[in-house]
Amino acid sequence: MVWAAAAPMRARTIKNFILGCAWDKVKTSEVEILAAVFTAYPDIQAKFPAFAGKDLASVKGSAAFALHATRIVSFISEVISLSGNSATAPAIETLATELASNHKNRGVTQAQFNEFRTALTNYVSSNASWGDNVAAAWNQAFDNVYAIIFARL
Repeated sequence: MVWAAAAPMRARTIKNFILGCAWDKVKTSEVEILAAVFTAYPDIQAKFPAFAGKDLASVKGSAAFALHATRIVSFISEVISLSGNSATAPAIETLATELASNHKNRGVTQAQFNEFRTALTNYVSSNASWGDNVAAAWNQAFDNVYAIIFARL
């Protein structure tokens, strides 16, 4: 089979593909992702009323923990799926604005958002194929979303 001259993938599409591939490797590990965040930064766990002051091992297996972990991972999955398409920028802005509003009301700081990002990045980079290209796509996506969030905290 001979392929006709195919349009090359745009750089943005390639970045999103790379980002999606890395995320696809971990996105079904919701509980482990949230546990990794709480382990690395207990101050983040303290912001969750259902988990504050409790031993992580005792809450990790609960339905409430799994539900919240799924919400977090679903948010990230949605943002990643919308990334790289200028037509979806308003949807990303809406999601990030809502997240900022909800977290501002609970006193979550930019520093804690950055801690979350660090722990999440560490988890993904340790559990998925990761190189400079993935790191660049990951950081660009988070930089864009965090710019919206931080402007509204």
